[in-house]
Amino acid sequence: MTRIILSGCCGYMGRVITDIVSSDEDAVIVAGFDLAGQGSQEYPVFVKPGDCDVEADVLVDFSSPKALDGLLDYCIAKKLPAVFCTTGYTDDQMEKIHSAADQIAVMKSANMSLGINLLMKLLKDAARVLAPAGFDMEIVEKHHNLKVDAPSGTALALADSMNEALDQAYTYKYDRSQERKRRDKYEIGISAVRGGNIVGEHEIIFAGLDEVIEVKHTAYSKGVFAKGAVQAAKYMAGRPAGFYDMGDVVLAQV
Repeated sequence: MTRIILSGCCGYMGRVITDIVSSDEDAVIVAGFDLAGQGSQEYPVFVKPGDCDVEADVLVDFSSPKALDGLLDYCIAKKLPAVFCTTGYTDDQMEKIHSAADQIAVMKSANMSLGINLLMKLLKDAARVLAPAGFDMEIVEKHHNLKVDAPSGTALALADSMNEALDQAYTYKYDRSQERKRRDKYEIGISAVRGGNIVGEHEIIFAGLDEVIEVKHTAYSKGVFAKGAVQAAKYMAGRPAGFYDMGDVVLAQV
């Protein structure tokens, strides 16, 4: 049984994770953190991490970047593995997360979906075969109209996974409207669509001569990220110090 402390437990994702874990026979939430001091759960909720003396196996964070320092201090002091699902960290904060991995087990991924991370593994194999054969690679990502960043971090992570498999480094092309020239052979095009309440859709296109291969992942709710976070928590419990990502969880499943 994996004992979880959930940071951001009273927020939307915190409530989703709480619901998922409630029906999971292999995990239990023993405590939560809510920095705003609002809301309640069936388990004890603390405003300050330092006030929590509940024994646990792993911390899962779905809160805010501003909570990072306190959470890192707590986890290091308790020697507690941590899964950081929060987005929007600065470069300096990411450096702190990587530094903490010298002392505790830390996981941080661009996307917590098991499906997306399995897709990254598959794309490496596809790019390794198709790119040298002359296939052009394009990514089209779609999100809701409230998303302010483009392209999405997931689209960039997918492009990175393909690039890592290639001997020749490919550049990323985000906008072709400002120039009139033929597509470069060594580029990955990334297009962003924003509209409605699309949770997340990523389509990868391998376009060759007389044949096209398309791979697509669609998230119908944010629950896919919560499910991935719970799987990550189970994986991280008891892990030695080091930096991990969701790719490690995927590899453990296959």
